[in-house]
Amino acid sequence: MKRVTKSNVIYSYGIRHKPVECVKTGEPLTLMTEDAFGGQIRNVEDKVERLDWSKVDGATGPVYVDTAEPGDTLEVEILDVKTESKGVIVTIPKHGVLAEKSFKSSTQTVRLNSGLVHFEENVTLRARPMVGTIGVTPKEFEVPTGSLGKHGGNMDVKEITAGVKLYLPVFVEGALFAAGDLHAVQADGESCVSAVEVAGEITLKFQLIRNRQPEWPVLETEGSYAILACGDTLDEAAEHAAGSAVKALMREHSWPFEKAYMFSSLAVDLRINQVVDPKKGVRAVLSKDFVTLESLLAA
Repeated sequence: MKRVTKSNVIYSYGIRHKPVECVKTGEPLTLMTEDAFGGQIRNVEDKVERLDWSKVDGATGPVYVDTAEPGDTLEVEILDVKTESKGVIVTIPKHGVLAEKSFKSSTQTVRLNSGLVHFEENVTLRARPMVGTIGVTPKEFEVPTGSLGKHGGNMDVKEITAGVKLYLPVFVEGALFAAGDLHAVQADGESCVSAVEVAGEITLKFQLIRNRQPEWPVLETEGSYAILACGDTLDEAAEHAAGSAVKALMREHSWPFEKAYMFSSLAVDLRINQVVDPKKGVRAVLSKDFVTLESLLAA
């Protein structure tokens, strides 16, 4: 199995970055990743004021996917997500959903073992390792890995974990894929701007769907599809997610807008991904009972 070490890190999705590995479809690949702080925070004495912000929110890659062409969809199957045994979580003044409150910067280390996250000695959560940043390279502009968009990026969707598939539009030859920013556990919203940030590795493989693309990244879980949209505000992100879901229902059932819009009120769940990045993230979740992948991909 091919492995890409965490020394191969980029801080933007852009065509100036040369691929560090090339893989064929169906070929397993492991990406080793540093935590979102670039390994700069190791204990409670390490505060965000001392961070080199140019080394934050990196992603491992880019990886060239053989035969991927603009106009295709890159199917990313996440086979496994493993984390190290210690993570960190921080607060950053003037950041997060409560940015207007007055509070100090703080750091807490978190122990991980036996499938549990030990927030405090007697306060534990079940670990759910996930991938915060995952995406491909846009064609005409460069996007920091700490941001997000139709290419994916720092979406911070808690359901991007082992056993799911992510569908991303391909904009450049080879897709130029990169991923990182693992979390041992995160709630919807990532309210304080940080989850349990941790180094680790992602094992995945790729397939290609030719000549069709999603409007926004699409996540497939066991029983549903989720459209992963974003916007400058939560309202804008929700509008994008809902609008894309309604269009998919129209294609699936040959419904007019009005009927699909009504049905969306009954069967499309709008859920917050995160509220703390440069753009806010909302996902529209549809049961596989009501929509197929084909209707989520436009020719």
